[in-house]
Amino acid sequence: MADEPLGLGIVGIGALTLRGILPHLTQDDITDRVVVRVLCDPVLERARAAAEHYGVPTAVADIDQLLGRDDVDLVTIASPIGLHAEHGLRAIEAGKHVHINKTMTTTVEEADGLIERVRERDVRMVASPGEVLRPQITRIRELISSGVIGRLSWAICGTPFGRYHEDEEKAERAEGLGGAPIDPGWYFRRPGGGPLYDMAVYAIHAMTSVLGPARAVTSFSGRVVPERWFEGKPVKIEIDDNTVLLLEFPEGAIGVVHGTAAGSLIEDFGAGLYFGTQGEIRGLLLNGEPFDFEGRELTLGAPTWDWDTQMFVLPHVVGPHREIPESHVFEDIMQLVEWVHIGTPSPVNAEHARHVIDIIESAYLAAETGKRHELRTTFPFPP
Repeated sequence: MADEPLGLGIVGIGALTLRGILPHLTQDDITDRVVVRVLCDPVLERARAAAEHYGVPTAVADIDQLLGRDDVDLVTIASPIGLHAEHGLRAIEAGKHVHINKTMTTTVEEADGLIERVRERDVRMVASPGEVLRPQITRIRELISSGVIGRLSWAICGTPFGRYHEDEEKAERAEGLGGAPIDPGWYFRRPGGGPLYDMAVYAIHAMTSVLGPARAVTSFSGRVVPERWFEGKPVKIEIDDNTVLLLEFPEGAIGVVHGTAAGSLIEDFGAGLYFGTQGEIRGLLLNGEPFDFEGRELTLGAPTWDWDTQMFVLPHVVGPHREIPESHVFEDIMQLVEWVHIGTPSPVNAEHARHVIDIIESAYLAAETGKRHELRTTFPFPP
């Protein structure tokens, strides 16, 4: 437990950090709890420019320079997904509390290593995405559990990859702070690239927050878009961009998840569609009518695809934070801050993140082998 503001280090000064993490974490309303002390990125010019812009005292190029500082109590890892396991483990070994942006790791083995060292080092870890925190998701779980749609038959969730990372706002990626473009190439390389690790991870977290741990997975996977471009240059592609998987849940229920090159069945990719023997839940509609959830009054008038407004229901997304993008990431970081300050564990836990990684890793194995893969992990449910 801590009484003074915690010192935070940020690893990775890319589009997410510049768009959301830094704007949120440099607001005056949270300086009594957390203060950004150090920024770290191998493109030092960008880290220095961001530090100057946001009033952060120090910028470094090497993660060990950040982790060796006594004024850093916790770290948020916003580097490419394929580096999360390495960077997270180094932060844990340095005795820092850790928030890891989605996806926590790329393999169950890596996730096991982080969880084991967190326990041994007696530090705290929160792993995004914290879909379990959303009252919308909690209410869907309660409705299904109450039997209001009968026995659950099947559900579907997911999101298309599209051309999002190639077409992100020019000011964020092509003309980033410090003058160096923020290369999106890692989104299309192994490990950690592709729509499952990058985008469908939100939907899988949401579905498992509603239905609990899955038992097994099978899938098909391939590549639809043969080439990608950034700044007029081709991007090396190593990943599949078109994956559909089936999840086995208890009592015969089946979940469908898509991380595809195009196409979506629902605008709110986080909530999903749930079909029962006596009704259905489509996003935030129960049999065609809106259902209530805690904080719903804050979202009235906004469509379900308005991701920023739908996040107004989160406990720390208040005041200026409602005007800044990526407020769900800010919430997950504040879950770690409050855990360290107050001592109450966050429901955004590493065991749930590991189970989602198990699903993704097993889905790719199932596609390669043509076989059903039983999942090796579980997590406390409900949280």
